[in-house]
Amino acid sequence: MSTDKIFEALASAPRRQILAYLSEQELPAGDIAARFEMSAPAISRHLAVLENAGLIAGERRGQFVVYKLVPDNLVNTLTQFAFEICPVGGPLKRESRRARKAAG
Repeated sequence: MSTDKIFEALASAPRRQILAYLSEQELPAGDIAARFEMSAPAISRHLAVLENAGLIAGERRGQFVVYKLVPDNLVNTLTQFAFEICPVGGPLKRESRRARKAAG
């Protein structure tokens, strides 16, 4: 999954709010939409961006689509990004990368 897509998805306040809502429970699209003062198509676009970035997954259950977080992708991507810019983590990541290349 492209980190550009993930950070583009996280750049929007409504999308970050959707992620916060989904952090504690799975929600149908209608319940997510009810928390915002925007049109259903606008909510659908936000959900599509989040799903395309691999941050959420939608599952059809009868006539509803229920969304949930894909936590491993989000955590792994943010951790990797943090290590790249962190003054402590960056050198450790580079050291680990060099060790992996030397071993393999």
